[in-house]
Amino acid sequence: MSIDWTHFTPGLSLAGGMTIGIAAALMILGIGRIAGISGILGGLLQGARGNDAVWRAAFVIGLILSPILYEIFADMPDIRINTSAPVLVLAGLLVGFGSRLGSGCTSGHGVCGLSRRSPRSFVATLCFMASGILTVFILRHLIGMGA
Repeated sequence: MSIDWTHFTPGLSLAGGMTIGIAAALMILGIGRIAGISGILGGLLQGARGNDAVWRAAFVIGLILSPILYEIFADMPDIRINTSAPVLVLAGLLVGFGSRLGSGCTSGHGVCGLSRRSPRSFVATLCFMASGILTVFILRHLIGMGA
């Protein structure tokens, strides 16, 4: 294993992580809600009403508008997807299934749950991290898919 030093950006990564942490803290302190994307989107799709629908819609709209605003001030990174559309669809469905199975996603459990010292989130985070590591190991090193 080697580090791609040209694309190693610890400063930007730290800033991004801090921004996510601050946003999650502001959300829990401001409106008392967890910044878990799957729960926010799921509640919106299940027909949230009134103020509940407003903050959920604002959150989702912010996720969509953020890269557009970013592009105004900086060049977008070059993104290459080296797989087929069916594999991407399958991956998305598996992530959605896993979010439902685990009663939350990486943002809900990994960011917000761990910061609240939730034992359930600790176990969920261990499970999805181990699953991701195992999947990458199997696909890249045993089967030979990807780079």
